[in-house]
Amino acid sequence: MAALTNSHAVVIIGLLLSCFTLFVSAADDNSTAALTVGFYKNSCPFAEIVVRKYVNKFVNFNPGFAAGLIRLHFHDCFVRGCDASVLLDWKNSEKQSIPNKGSLRGFEIIDAAKAELEVKCPGIVSCADILAFSARDSAWKAGNIFYEVPAGRRDGNVSNTLDPLLNLPPPFFNATQLRDNFARKGLTLDEMVTLSGAHSIGIAHCTSFNGRLYPTVDPTLDPKYAAKLKKICPAPVANATGPPKVNPTVDQDPITPNRLDNLYYLALKQKKGLLTSDQVLMTSPLTSNIVLNNIQFGGVWANKFAAAMVKMGNIDVLTGDQGEVREHCRRIN
Repeated sequence: MAALTNSHAVVIIGLLLSCFTLFVSAADDNSTAALTVGFYKNSCPFAEIVVRKYVNKFVNFNPGFAAGLIRLHFHDCFVRGCDASVLLDWKNSEKQSIPNKGSLRGFEIIDAAKAELEVKCPGIVSCADILAFSARDSAWKAGNIFYEVPAGRRDGNVSNTLDPLLNLPPPFFNATQLRDNFARKGLTLDEMVTLSGAHSIGIAHCTSFNGRLYPTVDPTLDPKYAAKLKKICPAPVANATGPPKVNPTVDQDPITPNRLDNLYYLALKQKKGLLTSDQVLMTSPLTSNIVLNNIQFGGVWANKFAAAMVKMGNIDVLTGDQGEVREHCRRIN
């Protein structure tokens, strides 16, 4: 789910992941104890309504924001847990990391919801919970997938550039690497394939999959689809020392790009998975049967997606007296 900015990043991330795997924390089952549905029922009863209002407003204006908010929640939870550390602004924050810089979106939605909630209920609703609510509301808006969000998360005060490189799965991972990456967060193989369905909405930069087009086309990619992608994505410049000046984007799902649904998996069967980490779900014996089941049983997949989002939203959360409730989501108090 993470986008890279140039070919050098592939080498960097690969080395970092291999060297620092032991330092990646697994999900703590006990960390979810204080999360409850309706957490703000008494302290700020308008909390979820306010968040939903801004999600609807922005997604109506640009459907791409739904994908952006779900991805933002994912990038938050997989790095230091669901603590809104991805929202913090400073020189060496997570925002500046290769998988995040220039590709994350939806910050203004979180800011707008937080600003109103600080007027209505100052110091009550955490940025981490706003992000979790916004991802849920995006799933509902884009795919009619609804689930209750247990809340009570607190905001972290640590955010650094290295952590996303050590925790987020890059787009060149194979199925085994994806399985292991998600397992370190307490998520199963089926949940990994299920959550990958979030790629049925959103866009990816050409640099995230150019290696499947040049110098030769990946044999697991449909030739006609590859030809179409080549018309959008130029060949990488040889011996380039920085990111390309032009880096177009492509819909991640060629079938229903603005609809969160199981047709993403049908695209994989048709050899039209955009990223390597998409197509391997179909080509690997480890995951291919899960993909086929998700094609056949769309309603089951939607229910699994909802459950997996709740579980992901519980990764390494701060609760009780841990962390803080930020006044502004982009900076610590």
